[in-house]
Amino acid sequence: MGSATREALAGTRAALAGLGRAELQAADDLLAAARVIGATPHLRTALIDAEADEAQKRALVAQVFGSRIAPEAATLLVSAASQRWSSGNDFLAGLEELGFRLASEAAGRDVQVDAELFAFERTVAHDAELELALGSKLGAAAAKSQLVERLLATRASAATVAIVRHLVQQPRGRRIGEMLRQAASIVADQRGFDVATITTAVPLTEEQRERLERSLAATAGRSIRFDTIVDPAVLGGVRVQLGDDVIDGSVASRLSDLRLKLAG
Repeated sequence: MGSATREALAGTRAALAGLGRAELQAADDLLAAARVIGATPHLRTALIDAEADEAQKRALVAQVFGSRIAPEAATLLVSAASQRWSSGNDFLAGLEELGFRLASEAAGRDVQVDAELFAFERTVAHDAELELALGSKLGAAAAKSQLVERLLATRASAATVAIVRHLVQQPRGRRIGEMLRQAASIVADQRGFDVATITTAVPLTEEQRERLERSLAATAGRSIRFDTIVDPAVLGGVRVQLGDDVIDGSVASRLSDLRLKLAG
């Protein structure tokens, strides 16, 4: 990620913070606009044109989308387009992140969107046919969207459905599991905490959870929420993934390392 994109992301978050309360429809509209922009290279180029000022970009957004998107979505889209991005792909990723953060805010603090996304990621990971149906490049975007709605309509919040529906329609070369984990991390960050994925052979005791949570929170410098996975294949110990960092103290990992050393 280039420095321009990092500054642009900070700018979009500031715009979101200044927006106030928004409805989920605004997030849905912003994500829909991102899909249109992703499928229209010349529009994407025009929106991030460094020579065009904010007024010109506002006029372009009004011309293309008009009243088809909520005013809050249009405001955030213009704000994002007015930033300086390292690339057109970074702009698309920024719009997507902004849409997820807006969906999280619209859902309210009582709705654990991140937990719902992680739960669906595990469902997909354990169902090869479902993973293929949602991730295949040959599948129609509309069919994938309908499948998501059938699967999640009664099991997850409307915010989670909107996020997953967007992901399957605009994967941008990513695998479905990767997209879901990234989206969950963005939602968690919007709510002020990190998510650590903890994999153990047997469930942790409450004392073990508290001790591990304190240790990880001290390392991360912010609150931690656990996404726990019980997998007998790790045999023992614990595997921790926090963002891009992985601490693998599982027995299975140590045995694998030992086999590699013996083979060498």
